Amino acid sequence: MAGKIKRSDIDEVRTRINIADVVGDYVTLKSAGAGSMKGLCPFHDERSPSFHVRPQAGFYHCFGCGEGGDVYSFLQKMDHLSFQESVERLAGKLGYALHYEEGGQAPDTSNRARLLEANGAAEKYFREQLLTAEAEVGRKFLGERGFDALAAEKFGVGYAPNSFDSLSKYLTGKGFTLPELIEAGLLSQGDRGSYDRFRGRLVWPIRDVSGQTIGFGARKLRDDDQGPKYLNTPETPVYHKSRVLYGLDLAKRDISRNRQVVIVEGYTDVMACHLAGITTAIATCGTAFGSDHITVVRRVLGDSDDPSQGARGEVIFTFDPDEAGQKAASRAFVEESRFVAQTFVAVPPEGLDPCDVRIQRGDEALREVIALRRPMYEFMIKQVMNSCDLNTVEGRGQALKMATPIVGKIRDRVIRDGYARELAGWLGMNPDDVAREIRTTAPRTPTAPPPISGDASPGGQEAPYQMASLSKDPVTALERDGLMVLLQHPDMVPLERATAVLATQYSHGALALVRDAMISALEYYPTPQWVAKVTEETPSALSTLVGQLAVGPLPEQAHQAARYCEGVTSSLLDRELLRKKAEVLSALQRSDPTGDPDNYRALQESLVHLERDRRELREE
Repeated sequence: MAGKIKRSDIDEVRTRINIADVVGDYVTLKSAGAGSMKGLCPFHDERSPSFHVRPQAGFYHCFGCGEGGDVYSFLQKMDHLSFQESVERLAGKLGYALHYEEGGQAPDTSNRARLLEANGAAEKYFREQLLTAEAEVGRKFLGERGFDALAAEKFGVGYAPNSFDSLSKYLTGKGFTLPELIEAGLLSQGDRGSYDRFRGRLVWPIRDVSGQTIGFGARKLRDDDQGPKYLNTPETPVYHKSRVLYGLDLAKRDISRNRQVVIVEGYTDVMACHLAGITTAIATCGTAFGSDHITVVRRVLGDSDDPSQGARGEVIFTFDPDEAGQKAASRAFVEESRFVAQTFVAVPPEGLDPCDVRIQRGDEALREVIALRRPMYEFMIKQVMNSCDLNTVEGRGQALKMATPIVGKIRDRVIRDGYARELAGWLGMNPDDVAREIRTTAPRTPTAPPPISGDASPGGQEAPYQMASLSKDPVTALERDGLMVLLQHPDMVPLERATAVLATQYSHGALALVRDAMISALEYYPTPQWVAKVTEETPSALSTLVGQLAVGPLPEQAHQAARYCEGVTSSLLDRELLRKKAEVLSALQRSDPTGDPDNYRALQESLVHLERDRRELREE
């Protein structure tokens, strides 16, 4: 039949390709005896490796879930390719010319190949545009951060012209259709038609673990750009932000070799780390580090509790010492138990991010930041202690109560007892009293660690979180109502006020993640696409919650909607001001007006400003 690849070519490609090299792009493999390699299965979550590959035979099999096959079936399952697409990809990798029966071409049974081609062509175009006169602002941005032309070339950095259709014209001239470009996330669809999604921005290509470009991250450069600071490719058939890690294609070999991964917060941080010699650095792409990311990292890291695999690996998180960094640290700590590897936190000094450290202090200073990492548990305990007044009995008691659940979470009894003694010393308390408090609050019976991929429903999918699952306390209710107002009545809340509301601190984890998604989709506020874009930015397990928040009844009459919206948002803003006031008052108590009069005066001024803002808010 026309278009069918000749069987002889299929067999030849299978023979020439090393299945271990292909699988190794997705899974870290280690020797498992003569002619066999093993690693963590990519088709189900496990803590001990049961996934075996035999390069000589060209086959793989998992004794845990039963998946098995040859190199073609592996690619089909991992990347959702058709059989012919998998053959063509491997043939291209080998530089082998395929032949088709009756001289025809292989039919395109899916659009994935076209989307990858479009992203690859877009990357080439963006990189060429970085050399143009218009891109001087982008080159200046890179230069100010210590990145020269070679660095830009290494990471594929490009520039998107400040035009609504320059990329569109270029790619349609290459034979791509507008529907294909929209599906690839390269164009956006508006009321007046399609337009380039990335305009007047520096652009980083985001690649999968095999090195194929699947999307982009773009940083704004101009003050008149009203969009978010960073704009990423939306969810597409090839780009899923919850499973993508920037720089993993460059870092995977060293992550596997060094049994270390460094997780930073942005594209420039990854670049800075790699150029400083920290070649295990990766970052998420516009979303919080979550369970799907952990699954990917564990497979590359070879994160196994099998003693035969040698010493535990290291997962090092870097967080800014600001409020956003603390929130990120808290979210990472929730997921910490999913790793077998030891987890650490590295905090750059003086509020600097890794890129800033390299600019101001050099490569050696950045390497020192990573070298001086602290264990995750120690970091979280110290964060709790820093939030309490340890000069009082009440403050020390509060710190103990807040730190106890952290210590109790440690599975290793030896390490847990060690931290109990450390905590007693830090608080100046009797070790026996601290140990007793930990035993009292710890679970009475051993509990299994949480599943690697999150809570699962009977169908094997992550169970959707629903509004009915939210607690009924007033704090959660206010946070819930605030999100409902912004989702349901964006026309009644100005953008400036909505931005301020979303910048407030959210205590409920699920609502905080929805809030983060709303921030990511803020460029669509208050357009008709607002809720849809928020849903796209939300983790799949919380998409049901977003839908419920967007349609759930609010306790207001139609003619009182504006007043209700103002009341809810004012309450959230007032709560945030009150929290900041408490922080300033606490700092004032600890400050020395004689020894540091400038700091004391600055705190007093901050307090005055906060009181003025609260008064103005209440007078609205």
